[in-house]
Amino acid sequence: MNYLKQNDAFTRGQDYLHQVQRLALEPGMVDVFDNLRDRIPICTWIGDNINTVNAQINAYLEVCHECFHPQERRHIQIFAVPIAQSFGIDGLCNILTNPITILVDVGRVAPKDWFGVVVHEYAHAHLGDFGHNQQFASILSHLCLGLGLEPPYWEEGMEATLRSWPYCKSTIDPLEFWIGR
Repeated sequence: MNYLKQNDAFTRGQDYLHQVQRLALEPGMVDVFDNLRDRIPICTWIGDNINTVNAQINAYLEVCHECFHPQERRHIQIFAVPIAQSFGIDGLCNILTNPITILVDVGRVAPKDWFGVVVHEYAHAHLGDFGHNQQFASILSHLCLGLGLEPPYWEEGMEATLRSWPYCKSTIDPLEFWIGR
């Protein structure tokens, strides 16, 4: 009976990954299926735990919404997902989906930093733009001030700095989280 329960969790995790894969900028951004060693434990862990993780990052999304008047809020959905390591990113905002989709690799940063990743990606979603320009800095600053985080102050040439604002320390092995270790 335990095998059946594990298999159900694996199937739920696999189905979840296939669903969020369609929301990424390109399907290869969400791909653990080629990882022969870890795909079964990753899918099983996701099948058992993703609702709890998504509830947490959805709470962060709602806090970000509170920084704006209701009529200024965009329709945004958010999901935790392992992003392929080759992309080297903690999260992404796909402004081309309706609703706008934020994907966060919660395995790439410590749980205490999940909020910062959500805030960063929310700024992209609110602006409806991928860039790290002065408009992005303005929205991010507004969010940071409202949420008690250190805000960025725009200076010419700070686009590279804004790519990782607020700063989040990366984990050593992002897949460890997704395996449940």
